[in-house]
Amino acid sequence: MDIEVLGALSVQENGVSVVPTAPKPRQVLALLALNADQVVPVSALVEELWGVLPPRSARTTLQTYVLQLRELIGVALARGGDERCSAKDVLVTVPGGYRLVTRSGRVDFREFERRAGAGYRAMDGEDYRAGARLLAEALSLFRGPALADVQAGARTEMEGRRLEEARLCALDQRIEADLRLGRHRELLPELTVMVNQYRMHESVHGQFMLALHRSGRRSEALDVYQRLRATLVSELGLEPSAALSRLQRSILMARAETPAATGAAAEAADRRLVARPH
Repeated sequence: MDIEVLGALSVQENGVSVVPTAPKPRQVLALLALNADQVVPVSALVEELWGVLPPRSARTTLQTYVLQLRELIGVALARGGDERCSAKDVLVTVPGGYRLVTRSGRVDFREFERRAGAGYRAMDGEDYRAGARLLAEALSLFRGPALADVQAGARTEMEGRRLEEARLCALDQRIEADLRLGRHRELLPELTVMVNQYRMHESVHGQFMLALHRSGRRSEALDVYQRLRATLVSELGLEPSAALSRLQRSILMARAETPAATGAAAEAADRRLVARPH
């Protein structure tokens, strides 16, 4: 079974989709997919579907949804000519819950975690070229917001936020790697969009400031800081972090608006210029 949740929900058995069209069975499948090969308690599925005040018929209705999913799985198994197992072997009933068995199938969010983890290790080892490549490969698995076409309950909404945070962390480190490699000009279009999308994200603004400064656009880099500061003060009553303020002062005190060097010279400049905030 192949599972994709980093975008629209896709669950395929033998290459045949088993995703139902009805919203609530779709929710059940989404939560099982997010916990593939692990037991999902009945209580968790009930909470996902109905919140903290489920109807009296909740468990019976849940069983109906499981039967509907098994029907779809059974059809997929039959089309694939797979006689080695039944739908009950793929969507398994266990004491207190259910488990969706992938049988070594592809699960996109686990592949993302594997690739991102390799990218983080490369960054820790200061292999920025490998880090940029591995993190970009991990990020390419996202086809949009996680479970974009699923009506989210409490559990899937929480998992969606977790996956989005994981994506942002990987994106942050990929941009860091590109900055280390002197790709500041190439980053400007991407960061221009990101500072508008994440209006109070200090790390993104710090990276944009650094990329602008290195591209010989010091005044624009300082403007980015002032806009962020105005937003933070007006909406949260907070000043920018000490790290971002140090970056602003370092840019302000720079001697000239000349493009920064690339490669080893850029890394030396990194050590002189205050590191971006985390």
